[in-house]
Amino acid sequence: MKKMVIRGGQQLSGEVTIGGAKNSTVALIPAAILADTPVRLDSVPDILDVHNLMIILESMNVHSTFENGVMEIDPTHIIESALPSKAIKSLRASYYFMGALLGRFKRATVSFPGGDNIGPRPIDQHIKGFKALGATVNEKNDSVYITTDSRELHGAHIFLDVVSVGATINVILAAVKAHGQTTIENAAREPEIIDLVTFLNSMGAKIRGAGTDVIRIDGVDSLGTDATHTIIPDRIEAGTYLSLAASVGTGIQINNIIPEHLESFNSKLLELGVDLVVDEDSIFVPEATNLHGIEIKTNPFPGFATDLQQPITPALLKAQDNSVIVDTIYPKRVKHIAQLQKMGANIRVENDIIIVAHTEQLHGAEVEAGEIRAGAALMIAGLMANGTTTINKAENILRGYDRIVYKLQQLGADIEIVSDEEERIK
Repeated sequence: MKKMVIRGGQQLSGEVTIGGAKNSTVALIPAAILADTPVRLDSVPDILDVHNLMIILESMNVHSTFENGVMEIDPTHIIESALPSKAIKSLRASYYFMGALLGRFKRATVSFPGGDNIGPRPIDQHIKGFKALGATVNEKNDSVYITTDSRELHGAHIFLDVVSVGATINVILAAVKAHGQTTIENAAREPEIIDLVTFLNSMGAKIRGAGTDVIRIDGVDSLGTDATHTIIPDRIEAGTYLSLAASVGTGIQINNIIPEHLESFNSKLLELGVDLVVDEDSIFVPEATNLHGIEIKTNPFPGFATDLQQPITPALLKAQDNSVIVDTIYPKRVKHIAQLQKMGANIRVENDIIIVAHTEQLHGAEVEAGEIRAGAALMIAGLMANGTTTINKAENILRGYDRIVYKLQQLGADIEIVSDEEERIK
């Protein structure tokens, strides 16, 4: 286990550059096994989820390399094999191998995925989509078995009962090589879906409507005409640094941003009283003073992202009056509340509504990162706090944030990652 040790209480300044989008990357890597030629991905973030996905690829005889943000994946010698359950259970997005394997082999066996425990995230809409395409789905012994009697998938009209990023992506992956046309209605509209479709279309797929709530897929026989793709910037990482800059910065420039992907988040920072300076591909955040409370309600894109409700919380502690957060997507995403209270935060949850009140000063404490975005909130709070904060289960933070320690150190943070073994040696 790893710990993040933060000696806080000092203001940060400088520049930081955002890496490639985690939520794109964890879909693009499974999508690569659909290709008939080697694949190259640029701007890949250096996060634990990527390394776990590489372990899963290797189990299928898919060789991959990763260096300086470039990942090369060769699926030309892929074989069907049991996927490593430890890697599968370490990240939620491993379920994209369901759609990718179904699209490649017309069958798949995948253990139930793990990842962050932030409340119920059923895969019923994924299964509904696979069945509509002609697959039979059975669940047994903590695994999902997907088969097709005819060894073929056919196009279908699929209406998702709820807007689901995961289900939208999985159906796209399964349908891209199916016979005929597939239509997904009530599809998710996230930028990461557009990114995935851009990658698939560059290899010869025929997908229209990404970014709208109706996506049409005309099946093709093969993929691989130009298997090179640059991943979009991570809007969640960008939002986290924007919140950090508002919480503990004296002037921070955040580079490699697509501002249009952050409009709902930026509007809330402006409402909070943060004077953002938005440029074409960067945002400057001056020192934030005289902040006042706001109300936040998470919604599917283009609404306020559920992944950003926790990272913005430390900035809300600086406001002079109360703020309210309602997470309509994952209302049980409150693992950070009790941990922030240990640091002196005036924050509570009532009937799944988070109430954040003014907190004059946080103090260092030993806390635990229950999941990625909760860990990000604790990390920002630790930078704000007087004294030393130790965040246990820091692997959860490393799962989602590219070179996080290096980037924070460049801004002037006193921060390090230590392992339990190092602690014992000391």
